Parts: sequence; C-alpha cells; structure tokens
Amino acid sequence: MRVIGVSEPGGPEALREFDIDERHAGPGEVRIRVRAAAVNPTDTAARSGAYASRQADVSPPHVPGMDAAGDIDEVGPGTTTDLAVGDAVMAVVVPSGSHGAYSEQLVVSVESVVPVPVGADYAEAATLPMNGLTARMALDAMALEPGQTLAVTGAAGAFGGYMIQLAKAEGLRVIADAAADDEQLVRDLGADVVVPRGDDVADRIREAEPGGVDALADGAVQNELVSPAVRDGGQMATVRGFKGDDAAKERGVVFHPVLVMHYNREQAKLDALRKQAEAGVLTLRVARTFPADHAAEAHRLFESGGVRGRLILEF
Repeated sequence: MRVIGVSEPGGPEALREFDIDERHAGPGEVRIRVRAAAVNPTDTAARSGAYASRQADVSPPHVPGMDAAGDIDEVGPGTTTDLAVGDAVMAVVVPSGSHGAYSEQLVVSVESVVPVPVGADYAEAATLPMNGLTARMALDAMALEPGQTLAVTGAAGAFGGYMIQLAKAEGLRVIADAAADDEQLVRDLGADVVVPRGDDVADRIREAEPGGVDALADGAVQNELVSPAVRDGGQMATVRGFKGDDAAKERGVVFHPVLVMHYNREQAKLDALRKQAEAGVLTLRVARTFPADHAAEAHRLFESGGVRGRLILEF
C-alpha cells in the first residue's frame, strides 16, 4: 500500500511516496481505506525531526498524520462494534514508524473510530478528531463552571476554534485573540471579546478582564508570555507540554499539559464531537485540498503561515 513519509528528517521536500506491506485488522481493530488526512503542526514537526528520538529504533519510512477519514474495508476478527465494512468514518491516529494517517490504508483500534458527521465530506471530517479531542481534553481538565471566563490564544486556528465553540456550548464567557484579518472569523466562532494577538496579549486580556481570567487555553504556544492573563488560583491548558512558569505557579495557577494521545481511544467523546458537528455547534473548516502526492506542497503552504482551517491530503 502507498504511504507518504520520510526516510530522513528534513524540509517539505523530504516527503515522498513509499510502498509498504498491506496490513490487516486484528482483534479490536478496523482497517480504513483513507480518503482524507489533515495536515497539522505535529506533522510538520515530525517530518523535520522534532520527534526523532522517539523513532530512533524504528525503521523508515516515518509516516505523519493524526487525522484520517475514509471507509471501513475490514473489521478484525472478534471485534465488537456497530461499525461495518463500507461505513464512512473518521479516526484519531497516534503515529509510530510507518503507522500514520498519510496512508492509503490504516489499521486502528475500533475505539479510535466513529462515523463521519452526517452532511460532512471526508475532507471536512478529517479536520475534527485530533484538534477536537485536544480541545475536549483541555476543557475536561479545567472543569470550568458556566459563567466563568476562558481566554483562548491562537483562536483562529483549528484547536482554538474548537475551544471557542465547545466553551460557548458549555456556557463559558470567551475572550479570544486575533489578528486584524481574523477578527470577524473569531467573532463568528462565538468569542464574546476579541483582543489583538501578539506577545502583549496577556495585557490585552487583562484590560478586558482586570482580575484575570479563570482559565486560558494556549493554542498559540506563548507559555510564560500569556500566563499573567490568568487570575491567582486559575488554570491554564497547554498543548506542547509546557508545565508552567515559576511566577504563575507562585500565584497558584494550575497547569494542564494536554496530549491527545491520552484521548485517542475516547470513542464516546469523539462521537459526542461528531454529534456537535452535525448540530452545527462545531464548524469543520477546510482551507484547501491536495492530492496525497502533493504533500510537500501542502507542508510548504502550511509552514508559510496564515492558513485558516486545515489543509487536507486526499487519497
């Protein structure tokens, strides 16, 4: 089967096609004929070697991709599921070696798979699992009450957009950042207050909420630059493993590093996201699609910045 990956870390040009042995679903697994895979920051980081130490003992190719959508073409023996061959599904993927979403076929645990939202195509569905579950995990960790205030950085991005929409569905007040060109987008996603993005965003958030926000989801990965926006004793969810700075911890701020790999088999939560997409609570945003063999072009565009919505590779 065909996969898109790298034999050595590098720039976008390092991505190329490989033919690897076909895999079959085992007990508790299904195989998906992939139609669409989303391009995420974790993919470009993996391609460039950011996770090389984790792959040191794994033979190439190393295949990125954490979001997939397609059709089930095999159900493993003894697998208990309502899903059947031919069903259109989406899945969250934890890449390892040649196991990644940039693949014609993908074997995953059935607990990582749910139906595609009704009314969504494969490309749209592929935008939801990883970022949606990461946002869900952040909100679960912070366990905020209706009426509390959440700040979101990187609000125009996929994670940030889902954070805003999920937070509003749970009755939270949302302060979000945006560049001037993205302000209307972020308002349309549901933010109550929009402040200018940048290294001084903590000051802007404090202007809107002088006492500091109850919690903050840092999709922009600003870490200690943005933690001053959180009130004493508040909370902050981070997406790249940041565990907090001393100044914030001294004020009692609790940090929640969220890693979607801990939610990759939370099928009920992924299915709840599906239902929210069907209900219009969540917006599935596709920026552009590419044939899978144009993955290098997609990575170049993604790394150039300013992409709103997800770039999708189609098989």
